Amino acid sequence: MAGFVLKFKTKLGVKVVHELTPHDKVPALKAKLSELTGIPAEALQILAGFPPKELDLNRGDATLEESGIVSGDTLIIEEKPVQNGEQTSENIGRSHIMDTEDISNSPGVLMKKVVPADNSCLFTSVGYVLNGKVDPSCASYMREIIANAVVMDQEEYSEAILGRPNTEYCEWIRKSDSWGGAIELSILSRFYGLEIAVVDCMNAIINRFGEDQHYAQRVFLIFDGIHYDPLYLEPLEGDSIQTIFSAEDKKLLLQAAQLAREANSCRQYTNVDKFTLKCMICNALISGQVEAQEHAKFTGHMNFGEVAA
Repeated sequence: MAGFVLKFKTKLGVKVVHELTPHDKVPALKAKLSELTGIPAEALQILAGFPPKELDLNRGDATLEESGIVSGDTLIIEEKPVQNGEQTSENIGRSHIMDTEDISNSPGVLMKKVVPADNSCLFTSVGYVLNGKVDPSCASYMREIIANAVVMDQEEYSEAILGRPNTEYCEWIRKSDSWGGAIELSILSRFYGLEIAVVDCMNAIINRFGEDQHYAQRVFLIFDGIHYDPLYLEPLEGDSIQTIFSAEDKKLLLQAAQLAREANSCRQYTNVDKFTLKCMICNALISGQVEAQEHAKFTGHMNFGEVAA
């Protein structure tokens, strides 16, 4: 059936597949997904719906239609780390799918998950809210996604917007020591089809990338002027955390706004335009953004305080 179309979201991006039919069996789906992602069939985790829930695809003789998969579905593909046939707790992040139908009313508190200060914190943070685990390897894929988007639209991404020639920017963003910001967030928002809300500690505001696109889902990051971390909802009950939310959930936006105000009042930010810093871990004095980035990269220290003039 030429009209049977499925969309797959993976850490490599979004892929659209037309080759399958509703009468194909589950093994055919898994074989196709393994081909697209490189994930072994036995390690595939396939989720669908909102909130996303894992599909039960254990029946090898069941068709896609019998498994509840219909044309137009978007399936989220993740990998279950496998070792000696079993998952290992060291490699598996906490489940980021809440065990409830009504996620917008799930009680909980927004919490920060600290990711490495390796110049790719923005990309690792986006990977965490998508996949529920800290995986720095996703940065190279996201850098490539961004470079491809920029080079394909040189009118929108002009030198005036990028601050450098288009081709020079593409070379720069592919480097592992290049930091991401607003341009990169807007591209990733569009690519993954979700709103990315960033809690800005310095200005006590929330910057919402993709807000005008009316996406169905929203994720949260927090930014202290130098470093990005992902936010997740720690439930009052149960073990599963939540990182993907309904874009209609105003209650979470209010909680995020309160978090921004609290971080600002406690000066949990770094003014990158004019500051002298002190590392609150080793007491080193640091001058300017570049030195702070280098210090964070080589020491892993991310707790900076401004030194009064």
